[in-house]
Amino acid sequence: MNYGDVLVMGGTSDARAICQQLDAAGVAYTLSVATPTGERLAGDINGRVRCGRLEPQQMVDWLAKNRTRWVIDASHPYAEVVSRNILTACETVGVLLSRYQRPEQLSELTHPLLYSVPGIEEACDIARRLGERVLLTTGSKDLARWRAGLPEKTLLARVLPVPEVLEQCAGLGFGVTEIFAMCGPFSAEFNAAFYRQCRADVMITKASGAEGGYREKVQPCLDAGIPCIVITRPAPLVTGDELLESQAAFAGRLARWLAAA
Repeated sequence: MNYGDVLVMGGTSDARAICQQLDAAGVAYTLSVATPTGERLAGDINGRVRCGRLEPQQMVDWLAKNRTRWVIDASHPYAEVVSRNILTACETVGVLLSRYQRPEQLSELTHPLLYSVPGIEEACDIARRLGERVLLTTGSKDLARWRAGLPEKTLLARVLPVPEVLEQCAGLGFGVTEIFAMCGPFSAEFNAAFYRQCRADVMITKASGAEGGYREKVQPCLDAGIPCIVITRPAPLVTGDELLESQAAFAGRLARWLAAA
């Protein structure tokens, strides 16, 4: 049994669901995650889990050494650098690459207080014209960029409750009343109460789709009259039949892969 035959990239709930499908089909695989948090979230899957970021050349070497035949990129929709490195490595080694990208719900909501922007700089441009207290629900990776882009604002960070993230927040000058460490997704009712509690004047988020609780996050914000800025996703690097946008689509691709094996 070669656990390197199939490589799943990503510490997301999408990646875990894909692993469960591979388990049900009896496929040996490796799940590659970047952080211990991703490793914990993988749960009790049957495949092997490797933890740690892979640099581009390391990725090439891993694929070649393990004689990998199929890579499934199930990394976060906004992990553009990771997806680009995976694409380059697969092209270098000659490995089949499929991209799983959860459906987004951006078009399902429209509102005068809802702004869609392509990146952090554009989001900062809009946020500067809005309220004083800016709630960030965009993860911890870009907190330094938000701090640099909105130095005059009071930034509130909703982040994962893990020690390294809390240390990062403290190092960037976030006080104890500006850090909200919790693991989502959350219900609409919870978010509505949370916005009142933290007294947000504007909220910035990403088009995280149903798995990330997009509607439950954005609709209560708009209902409360709070402007919401949404950073749209980068365009997928994989297109055509290898771009899979639902678990059902992955099931079909898995069936075709098994039939051809």
